[in-house]
Amino acid sequence: MPDPWNNPIDDYVPPENQRPFKYNPPDVPLDVVYEDDAILLLNKPYGLLSVQGKPLHHKDCLEFRVKDAYPEATAVHRLDHSTSGLILFARTEALKSLISRQFQERTVKKVYRARVWGEVVEEEGVIDVPLRKNWEDSPRQMVCYERGKRAVTRWKVLERGEGATLLELYPETGRTHQLRLHTLHIGHPILGDELYAPDPAYNAAPRLLLHATELSFEHPETGETVSFRSEPDF
Repeated sequence: MPDPWNNPIDDYVPPENQRPFKYNPPDVPLDVVYEDDAILLLNKPYGLLSVQGKPLHHKDCLEFRVKDAYPEATAVHRLDHSTSGLILFARTEALKSLISRQFQERTVKKVYRARVWGEVVEEEGVIDVPLRKNWEDSPRQMVCYERGKRAVTRWKVLERGEGATLLELYPETGRTHQLRLHTLHIGHPILGDELYAPDPAYNAAPRLLLHATELSFEHPETGETVSFRSEPDF
């Protein structure tokens, strides 16, 4: 695999990585982490869309399932179909607007865990690399120093072993596929990543090993900072 640092504009995407998208949402019950009159916190399983996609057969999504039990609830943010972990719902549109403003102002603390290919040498670091949509290869994104939007991810190593590294990731921006592209950019793609990982890293796991572990924000009714955690199963 070429060193992606040697490409000044666009990240390397291996030619064998043209894998068709197959949507087979898991048949699992809702995993409610917390609920009150204002918010819902759920664990989204891997393989389930956060909100409805454009094709009719993409109607099944977490928001659709949540509305069966909580008709008034709407998703405040999204996780990739392949990412598992914490996702926040608001129980009124007014509350959704209040929480959405926190995401826009980047006051929400988000923490992820990912198991990546190879043993990362450094203990921690910062990736500050701009991203934009790859218009010729949707839904992929790409590194672009000329027209990309700034994207920043802090990271630290939690453990190493068996040719892989468990990272904790702290995104300071919220670009599409940011964590997947940033880890690829430093030469350590996330295991099981069907969009970006070369075949050895893709085949090393049965799913994308990326999990939204922690979410901290100001409760829209009480004004208090609340924090929630969800541990990954990898």
